[in-house]
Amino acid sequence: MAAEAAAIHSPVLLAEVMAALAPRPGGIYVDGTLGLGGHSETILRRSSPDGRLIAFDWDKEALNLASERLKGFGERITILRRNFAEIADALAELAVTGVDGILVDLGMSSLQLDLSGRGFSFLRDEPLDMRMDSRRGQSAADLLAAASEEELADIFFYYGEEKQARRIAAAIAEARKKSPVQTSHGLAELVARAIPRRFHPPKIHVATKVFQALRIAVNSELENLSKFLADVPALLHPGGKVAVISFHSLEDVLVKRAFRAGHGLSEKTKHPIVAGDEEIARNPRARSARLRVAEKNGQER
Repeated sequence: MAAEAAAIHSPVLLAEVMAALAPRPGGIYVDGTLGLGGHSETILRRSSPDGRLIAFDWDKEALNLASERLKGFGERITILRRNFAEIADALAELAVTGVDGILVDLGMSSLQLDLSGRGFSFLRDEPLDMRMDSRRGQSAADLLAAASEEELADIFFYYGEEKQARRIAAAIAEARKKSPVQTSHGLAELVARAIPRRFHPPKIHVATKVFQALRIAVNSELENLSKFLADVPALLHPGGKVAVISFHSLEDVLVKRAFRAGHGLSEKTKHPIVAGDEEIARNPRARSARLRVAEKNGQER
């Protein structure tokens, strides 16, 4: 598993993130979404010999693989199984009063999409779980079984921006009378049948937005992002940077609004930074990535 995961892992916008954060010796940095450790490893190397990194992720498999990858950095790295919405609490518990840079990459890791077995992708048939942290909340299958037809339509419309939300919700409500929707292929096929062929999008799978919406709902992703963004100004040293990589418009709008609202931050990216053609050719998932950066006001320490 470790070798296979490492082979498919490619940290998105790596050069651009490093240019934004400018890790330096003696600095204290946070990677709020450790994943398989690609960004973290580079931050640690750039901040050698004595920079410190505190890394967060709530996916147990990712943490195990990243911990193995980064063990050579010893006490310079602290790894916590927590969501990035809990960074403020965790830093307080560690008696860290401020940091020089924070990164959050909101994309799905290669491990979760390709190897987790939790139904994040419709490309393989897996149990419909979608929880990034198996200790928390209900699975996607549980949500599909328990939510009302109206609640499902709202989830698909607001979190997935799916125009056929009501059709899909009605199809799920009807199907579960006979048998619960429990697998990724089962859900994808149901969505494909529910939407008339003339409304199938030409460039993406017809179930893409439904899978996105379910994942966001199951993991409270927008709520976690809003909490993090509200906490960020108090976490940074003056001159410290926060970099957020988002992958869909709901996330990007939240980040843009937070960075432009002030509250001790100055936006450094009027327009989001996107991947170049070479990176997209190497890593097609980078096509949707949007990087925004802000700086804590005040004189850099």
